[in-house]
Amino acid sequence: GVSIKTDENYVAGNTAFDGLTVITGAAAGAKFQIGANENQDLALSIGNMTATGLGVNAVDISSQTGGAAAITTVNNALESVSAQRSALGAVQNRLEHTIKNLDTSSENLQASESRIRDVDMAKEMMEFTKNNILTQAAQAMLAQANQAPQGVLQLLR
Repeated sequence: GVSIKTDENYVAGNTAFDGLTVITGAAAGAKFQIGANENQDLALSIGNMTATGLGVNAVDISSQTGGAAAITTVNNALESVSAQRSALGAVQNRLEHTIKNLDTSSENLQASESRIRDVDMAKEMMEFTKNNILTQAAQAMLAQANQAPQGVLQLLR
C-alpha cells in the first residue's frame, strides 16, 4: 500500500526561537503572569500538532476505502489545526490587549512621577529661597549688632 509520511515530527520537535523550543508535540503548556495580582495569569497549551498527533502520518490511499478514510482523517486534522489556531489567536489577542493596558499604565505612572517630582522641586526651591532670606536677615542683624558696640567705643574716646 501507499502511505504518506513526512518529517513534520522532526520539524515540530526541533523548531526553536531564541533557544526556546517552539513546538514540542504534546506540550504541558505555559502560564504567563499578565497582571499585578495573584490570579491574573494566562495559561497556554498547544496540542500535539505533529503528523502523528493529528493521525495523518500513515494514511493509506491505495484503495477507495483507504482514500475515503484518508479524507475523513485529513478533515479531522484540519478541524483540529483550525481549532488550535483559533485558540492561539484568542491568546494572541488577549496578550496584545494586556500589552496595550500595560503601556497605558506605564505612561500614567511616568506622568504621575513627573508631577510629583515637579511639585517636590517647587517646594524645595521655596524652602531654599526662604532659607536664603533668613540667612541674609541674620547677617544684617549681626552687622547692626556689631555696629552698636563700635558706636559706644567712639563716644568713650
